[in-house]
Amino acid sequence: MDLTHLISQDDLLAKRDQYKKVFFYRICGAGMGPAAVLMKQAGLDVEGADSAFYPPMSTYLESTQIPLHKIENLTPEFYKKFDLIVVGNSVSGKSEQARMLEKLGVPFTSFPAALGALVLKPRQVIGICGTHGKTTTTYFLTQMLERLGQDPGCLVGGIIEGRDPAKIGTGKYFVIEGDEYDSAYFHKISKFRLYELKHMVLTSLEFDHADIFENVEKIEDEFRAVLPKLPGQMIYEVEYPSIMKLKNQYQATSRALSWSGYGQGSEVGPFEVETSEKGSLFKLKLDGRLESFQTSAVGFHNILNVTSALLFLKAEGFSLSDMRRSVENLSMVKRRQEVRGTYKGATVIDDFAHHPRAITLTLEALRARFKGRRMITVFEPISATARSNVFQNEFRDSLGMSDEVIIAKADLATTAKGGKDLDAQKLSLEITQMHHKPSVCVTNLTELRAEIDRRLKTHDVLVILSNRTCLGLWESDFVQALQ
Repeated sequence: MDLTHLISQDDLLAKRDQYKKVFFYRICGAGMGPAAVLMKQAGLDVEGADSAFYPPMSTYLESTQIPLHKIENLTPEFYKKFDLIVVGNSVSGKSEQARMLEKLGVPFTSFPAALGALVLKPRQVIGICGTHGKTTTTYFLTQMLERLGQDPGCLVGGIIEGRDPAKIGTGKYFVIEGDEYDSAYFHKISKFRLYELKHMVLTSLEFDHADIFENVEKIEDEFRAVLPKLPGQMIYEVEYPSIMKLKNQYQATSRALSWSGYGQGSEVGPFEVETSEKGSLFKLKLDGRLESFQTSAVGFHNILNVTSALLFLKAEGFSLSDMRRSVENLSMVKRRQEVRGTYKGATVIDDFAHHPRAITLTLEALRARFKGRRMITVFEPISATARSNVFQNEFRDSLGMSDEVIIAKADLATTAKGGKDLDAQKLSLEITQMHHKPSVCVTNLTELRAEIDRRLKTHDVLVILSNRTCLGLWESDFVQALQ
């Protein structure tokens, strides 16, 4: 590995006006594509390449008129006309592609570093971080600022109906989803460390991403690298021991940072939460008074997400009347409690949840939303952590909230550090034995469809939890069968 031409973040910031022509190598990554679009919107000359182009990313990039190239058609000389090469995280540090890029003599960096230095540095950047709720809260706060006439920039890590997930905006605020995954083979640090954050909303913090982190302390370290440098607002959920550990370590010494806690164990709340299929009512204790809010968001976890955004607005000086108006009608990101239609008279819900706490919160919200209806849950443990036995017992207890459970287990070994594979058959058996809920484990689409058809009744709620395709269910004719 030769990192001679890896430009440091300090140099990138100091020479930011010199980088006019930027090339994105592996532009079709989930973060790379939107980052390229933001840089183009910021006035940079942007091009990109990848080995394959598939919708929706390919059509999204084509709509922005960013020139796209096939990697195999490019020569080393082609890259030398650019001022900076942004290297995607899909490029392995052991690959021939990495060696080629290192030898070009062209400065290179990761997309979080380039985005932070070339686009985000002058803005009031709010990083929405944490194990759960990042995507939803990023979109909530973006919508709330828009309703208050702020025209924020944003980068949302999800698909949004009717709008792009990234926009530059003209206002001072920029809301960005700050995930914990590392940034590139040469930047083995969390992306949010490179986004030039001024503020942070920390929704939650517990162990996840077992393919990258050995334990929760390693995740805490990523935040320890950022908190002493933050100059603005720190909005945090008080129910997580790791968050409170960080607060106790840094609140007294980070004098420039204003800390505001929320959650069930806080003075702020939320309190008196009432959820129905149409929305929620709740109260927050602000400046010693209980204040009522009404929102279209459903479920206690989403009220927590809304609360974090409201606390940011309050700290920034927005009025109560403006805050109330901002939350009344909030749209959701796709695959977050998304109603996809009905199947055999049952309501079908698509949700991204793949961590046991997220599953618990999602099922609680759906119980409140669809009161009195039988719930059948399909769970595909497909992320590196979910495929491991790290949360074997926790999955059992969270899924036990459903009336019936189908475990959709793909034949894919975990990549969790030091972890063994999840025992899906044991998981299914213990849900039945310990929670007295019918449960079965399936390993292919045919079995999955048969179990859904056998168990589902009119007026049931079918909840499908997966951060991929659920054994191909979402790519099958099941989608066409939805009414």
